[in-house]
Amino acid sequence: MKGLILAAGEGSRLRPFTFSRPKHLIPILGKPMIRYSLEDLVSSGVRDIGVVVGYFGDMIREFLRDGSDFGANITYIHQEKRLGIAHAIYRGIKEGFLDRDFIVYLGDNILSGGMRKYVEHWLENSSDVHILLARVPDPRLFGVAVLRGGKVVKLVEKPREPVSDLAVVGVYMFRDPELVARAFKSLKPSWRGEYEVTELIQWFIDNGYKVTYSTIDGWWKDVGTYEGLLDAVYLLLDRAEPRVEGEVEGEVRGRVIVEKGAVVKGVVHGPAYIGRGAVVERNAIIEHYVSIEHDSKVISGGVSRSIILDNSTLDLNKARLVDSVVGSRSQVKCSKEAHGDIKLIVSDYSTIIL
Repeated sequence: MKGLILAAGEGSRLRPFTFSRPKHLIPILGKPMIRYSLEDLVSSGVRDIGVVVGYFGDMIREFLRDGSDFGANITYIHQEKRLGIAHAIYRGIKEGFLDRDFIVYLGDNILSGGMRKYVEHWLENSSDVHILLARVPDPRLFGVAVLRGGKVVKLVEKPREPVSDLAVVGVYMFRDPELVARAFKSLKPSWRGEYEVTELIQWFIDNGYKVTYSTIDGWWKDVGTYEGLLDAVYLLLDRAEPRVEGEVEGEVRGRVIVEKGAVVKGVVHGPAYIGRGAVVERNAIIEHYVSIEHDSKVISGGVSRSIILDNSTLDLNKARLVDSVVGSRSQVKCSKEAHGDIKLIVSDYSTIIL
């Protein structure tokens, strides 16, 4: 079968971090976000993968290239106007890439435990469409599925009233591209001006085709906001195995990953991630649920529940950074008089002096 990763969006909810790159290249625990979906497809046996690009598409092409570094064969599909998920799928069919059964994977989604067993379930059921569902506390933020008698009877995009707490995960499996194209041609743009994937799948339900589902038993994260970015760090660190390949002159306590080329002179409390070439100086304390991405430096102060993107420097003195995202190639410096907790959402290439 084939795979299709959707990575054309502008990531407006993740601004200011997406003013200088696509959200799919924002690193989480040392890997750009898009690698999680790509590696999940490859580990599920899918090697022939299309990547739908648009916003900053040249940067995604430069990173993934032909896919051989990741065990894949990548074809790029350009979506000039971002008209929704269903439209991106149709672009893959229109350009001749999707010519057999295929899996669509949103490039900003991370699925714990991967999707291999759900793919096997789909193949065993021989259904026309297979979707993944996850229970969520606020269904208004997602497309949701209404079930009756163990069958999917209706999909609703971001319902104002809670008709179901089962959100549709950003992984969709289709058996027949010709049927998908036929379904797409019957759609009209939603109030958002997009062709919704929920409406695409609803066409299959309404026309009597077999639509099956799996309810995932782990976590799933749609990394569309900076809060989602932090949540992804927490969730990934919760399942991370400790590994020390860098140099530790200070202390490392608990489940900590120290990548090759990193130097820890201060104290790191796990779970935490210290990326390649990163430095934690003697007067710095890294607390739980922190990701220090590659070539960043923490000179002084404390950091907790935060992500520090690549090539940035923190010199916090007596202050403690919490629940924060610091963009790439940025500097945060506090005076000696600054004490207590601070929270920052800092864009790339910024300088903050407190």
